[in-house]
Amino acid sequence: MQLFSAITIQPSHHLAIMDLKDVRNIGIIAHIDAGKTTTSERILFYTGRVHKMGEVHEGEATMDWMEQERERGITITSAATQCHWKAKTIEGAEIDCTINLIDTPGHVDFTAEVERSLRVLDGGVVVFDGSQGVEPQSETVWRQADKYDVPRLAFVNKMDKTGGDFFLSLDSIFDRLSKNAVAIQLPIGAENNFAGIIDLVDKKAFKFEGEHGEKRIEIPIPADQANQVTEYRLILMEKVAENSSDDLMDRYLQNGALTDEELRRGIRMATVKNKIYPVLCGSSLKNMGVQLVLDAVVAYLPSPLDIPPVRGHDPKTEVEIERKASNSEPMSSLAFKIATDPFVGRLIFIRVYSGVLQSGSYVVNSRTGNKERIGRLVRLHANARQETEQIEAGDIGAAIGLKDTRTGDTICDDASPIRLESITFAEPVISIAVEPKTKADQEKMGIALQKLVEEDPTLRVRSDEETGQTILSGMGELHLDIIIDRMRREFKVESNVGTPQVAYRETIQKEVEHEEKYIKQTGGRGQYGHVIFTIRPREAGKGYEFIDGIVSGRIPKEFITPCNKGFQEGMSRGILAGYPVVDVEVELTDGSYHDVDSNEFAFKMAASIGFQAAARKADPVILEPIMKAEVVTPEQFFGDIMGDINSRRGLVLSTGDRGTAKVVTANIPLSEMFGYATDMRSMTQGRASYSMEPSHYAKVPKSKMEEIVEVRGGGK
Repeated sequence: MQLFSAITIQPSHHLAIMDLKDVRNIGIIAHIDAGKTTTSERILFYTGRVHKMGEVHEGEATMDWMEQERERGITITSAATQCHWKAKTIEGAEIDCTINLIDTPGHVDFTAEVERSLRVLDGGVVVFDGSQGVEPQSETVWRQADKYDVPRLAFVNKMDKTGGDFFLSLDSIFDRLSKNAVAIQLPIGAENNFAGIIDLVDKKAFKFEGEHGEKRIEIPIPADQANQVTEYRLILMEKVAENSSDDLMDRYLQNGALTDEELRRGIRMATVKNKIYPVLCGSSLKNMGVQLVLDAVVAYLPSPLDIPPVRGHDPKTEVEIERKASNSEPMSSLAFKIATDPFVGRLIFIRVYSGVLQSGSYVVNSRTGNKERIGRLVRLHANARQETEQIEAGDIGAAIGLKDTRTGDTICDDASPIRLESITFAEPVISIAVEPKTKADQEKMGIALQKLVEEDPTLRVRSDEETGQTILSGMGELHLDIIIDRMRREFKVESNVGTPQVAYRETIQKEVEHEEKYIKQTGGRGQYGHVIFTIRPREAGKGYEFIDGIVSGRIPKEFITPCNKGFQEGMSRGILAGYPVVDVEVELTDGSYHDVDSNEFAFKMAASIGFQAAARKADPVILEPIMKAEVVTPEQFFGDIMGDINSRRGLVLSTGDRGTAKVVTANIPLSEMFGYATDMRSMTQGRASYSMEPSHYAKVPKSKMEEIVEVRGGGK
């Protein structure tokens, strides 16, 4: 498979400088199968970006352009595009709005794609399946959006589906995600009878006609819903008055209501400030309501001017700097994704925060301090590209020609460097061993993995010293499956794959003080390092902390950092089974040095060997990744599912109903989840579904720990 199809780059058109208030950078985010890609396809059609609607179930979606995406009917990589939509602002003026749209994956294995997209977006549309409400991955993407403070709209999709229930979905958003979710639309009917949408702000109702629902026809509000409209409009008004401004609150208290214009202004103000989350409804598949979502994006989501100036640090002095979204500021931008293209090499997806990025200009990478030249700049439409001379403040595009740039790097003006906050990614939880099938595959595999690791920050590659095998680590079975598939198709590498291995960790359970001397005398100058330190267990998930407790220069300053490095080196291989040690505090309290024989190496070795010895005495244990799984099953298979979860050492957290189905939420060790999809399908005649995401690490039971230690040959 080729990552980008052989499309000639279209000639550039020097665009007039955009008005930033008419730009929206948005992402479509959701749980798997909520209808994100179908919604994105409708947006592209209605905005005139494509002239034929692609359907996910037919393998035709524009935004799902990878072969694996089309075969599996899922989104794997976030696709970016730019489109235009004419709509009214809250003041009533019609604008031609430029929308940079990113369609992200819903599967937990590709959570990095969502993470990096949210880092550079100004707003989001969270899509929910109207028959399911909030699902586990909906919670994950919502939390990711919270982390980056991204204002968002909620779109309750699939209102035509059996079990589609807007009010159930609204309640689940309210209960599980935010008490500040508030309906700005109501559906007319549901399931097979879903016939249209009522706009609570304008007090208008619409139905959608034409081959693709492109005709919006205003209809009277159904008489039997008049009271409901009054009730929900009042809730909306109260929420807006509370969360927008003191001025609107005063007007609401004085007049008992807000005018339509005040209501619109208040919704925008509160949405941009992340105080409320407007909820809309519709059916993307049936072409109902997507134009209204686009209208809401223009009216209520922020432009680059509405978000606070981006903050960063001066790479030399570490002084905090801020940059406004303006073309007149020094250029600063963030590389948020890397793709390999067989025709032009590396494509670096870039969000420009300030200034103008020019084709052919020289820029500096604030991580490396190196200057690089921008070869060409392109605008993206899924896997097609259009060349451009510049990317302005607030805009998104891609650069060709940057050699040494990674995901999360800041690309900035040489004269005014800045380092923006990078992007953090979750640690991999699962590994497999891969071996090239032939000698010819061996060399190709090295190149393929190097390129795939550049693209995907959650993919790790290392060599196992004992077996000589290449170990790939990733976010889940599907993630690694796709990587192997891409190696075969894109890079023509055939490989043998071992069984999945769980990314265990080790930790300690008690405090231990330890003294270690590293002394070597080999004729001439010797080695002398002497450390006394205490190791203590830390709270789960807190990681490693080093405390320098040295007083009166007992160990000279220049040897403190090598000690810290030595402790971390000692932690990289555990004492029980060679897994990395986590959640430990090390306090260096005393030691001594020799005027001639002490050096950095000696202290590093003393700390590394000492840590291993101390950890052996500190009651070490093995930790395993625990997954939070949600299983949705017809009631008749409920007992079988529960029994199976128990047999997998699962801890049931809750059970409930969702429509006619039963829902079980449980924490289950990852090591027990291999092959679960197949077992679950055979148990339930293929009628149950499940999703899971990493939850936390927990202590492995004694019997399991002995088994792991035995397999790993009793440590390294």
